[in-house]
Amino acid sequence: MTATAPTLDIPLFPLSTVLFPGGLLSLRVFERRYLDMVRDCARGGDGFGVCLILQGSEVGEPAMPAAIGTLAHIVDFYTLPDGLLGIRASGGRRFRVDRSRVRDNGLAHALVQVWPDEASVAIPPEFLLLVTILERLLEKTGGPHSKAARTCFDDAAWVGFRLAETLPLENAERQHLLQMSDPLERLAQLVHYLPRFQSA
Repeated sequence: MTATAPTLDIPLFPLSTVLFPGGLLSLRVFERRYLDMVRDCARGGDGFGVCLILQGSEVGEPAMPAAIGTLAHIVDFYTLPDGLLGIRASGGRRFRVDRSRVRDNGLAHALVQVWPDEASVAIPPEFLLLVTILERLLEKTGGPHSKAARTCFDDAAWVGFRLAETLPLENAERQHLLQMSDPLERLAQLVHYLPRFQSA
């Protein structure tokens, strides 16, 4: 990314999942460091960074996160049946971690370079099969994306991100797709993965 990319100081929430721009994430929050993070984000209207865990686990000692992640913004709070806090967050722009540190409470913070949104690119004819696959997957799974405007299904970045989060891919594959900056190259990579599912 360019030197003019905006820089933010954000808390990190390393997870065993990949959040994509426009994606939705439901989280069960019970560790004090993350309860404090949610409180601070709610008060200031700020986001937090979601990064895939490369080493470690979600609970306990601070985990080693991937360098590329996605800004998450809390859109809803609720109480889970076990009495714990649940939050729903939406994925915003991607970022690259420049420097990170761990606070005394175990919460990781990072100075990040925020990536711009990908330009809207129409889907070429050779990738229209991916649109059909996504439509069928969303018909089965439901959710808010199944009611998305028709124009979304014409946008290469949106289709690529939705397929990346919906297809049964490995987390390393999802992370690779997240880090790609060309929406058409991402669609080409998804086409490369398809034979695995067609033969299953």
